[in-house]
Amino acid sequence: MLSNIEIIARLALSALLGSLVGLERERLLWAAGLRTHMLVAVGACLIMIVSAFGFSDVLSENHVVLDPSRVAAQVVSGIGFLGAGTILLRGEVVRGLTTAASLWAVAAVGLAVGGGLYVAAVATTLIVLIILAGVKPIEEHYQARMQTRPLRLVARTGEMSIDVLQEVTGERSSRIKQFVVRQSGSEGLDEVTVTFVRLSQRSIEAIAERLRQHPGVISVETDVS
Repeated sequence: MLSNIEIIARLALSALLGSLVGLERERLLWAAGLRTHMLVAVGACLIMIVSAFGFSDVLSENHVVLDPSRVAAQVVSGIGFLGAGTILLRGEVVRGLTTAASLWAVAAVGLAVGGGLYVAAVATTLIVLIILAGVKPIEEHYQARMQTRPLRLVARTGEMSIDVLQEVTGERSSRIKQFVVRQSGSEGLDEVTVTFVRLSQRSIEAIAERLRQHPGVISVETDVS
């Protein structure tokens, strides 16, 4: 059986490691922040301690065999209920999956500390922090490049076709996702909406500037909502 000091040390370490992950989520103002991650880590740690050492007196009896992993295994499945509470549907976008995953990982950290696997717990915490904070800029950069960017222009009727647009955009013509021409409210003018994909805002501005120089184009807007 563990000493009282060892039990307290394990619980404190799990709270500390959980707080490191929770601080990163708190910085982004998520519902599951500092306290939630600390509670999950400490709770998982205590469950692991109880699972591994809480039945030592019973094991002294004859014909009694216990599997200490059974109680801990319930944490892995049970934490899903808490994680589901952090997942929100905002319009057509699901948010909170990363926070739910971090709660699940923190629960595993707590189990590791409760089982005495300190190196594994600390290493996992560092890896989780690198994933949450270090990989996020890469993810945002990739998502920014993958998002669609519309461009709207007004041109004289018949002056702007897909062939003309491809000639103006050059090598970026392969990034054209949609090309829509509508009759404008003014006679003799067309309203053209072009949607690009995997282009930065700087590239869109460069294309808009080239379109403004085309003789058939009246106006170009890049700030299209």
